[in-house]
Amino acid sequence: MKTRNWIIILTLALEAFTCLLRFGLKLESTRDTEFLSTLTFGMRIHHSYLGILLVLLVMNLDPGSFSRRWGWRIAWALVASDLIHHFLVLWPITGDPQFHLYYAY
Repeated sequence: MKTRNWIIILTLALEAFTCLLRFGLKLESTRDTEFLSTLTFGMRIHHSYLGILLVLLVMNLDPGSFSRRWGWRIAWALVASDLIHHFLVLWPITGDPQFHLYYAY
């Protein structure tokens, strides 16, 4: 299967899981992870940030390696899922993309 297809599948799976947490379990990351703010100096850590970090890490791996292929797929799926969640799911449903860079104090 092509990398693009894997990225789409992983993105949809991550988004489904994120929606389950947000709408099924009524969790809100800004509210329910605020205890982490002391570890992150008040900054919110979105899963797209982790995806970008993973892109930078896997760029140094052998181009044909299993780790690079899957790291690349997972990294871009994290980025895509976060952007979709905030701007195509939360914004239309709640009226606010809730893409907060910092926790509210």
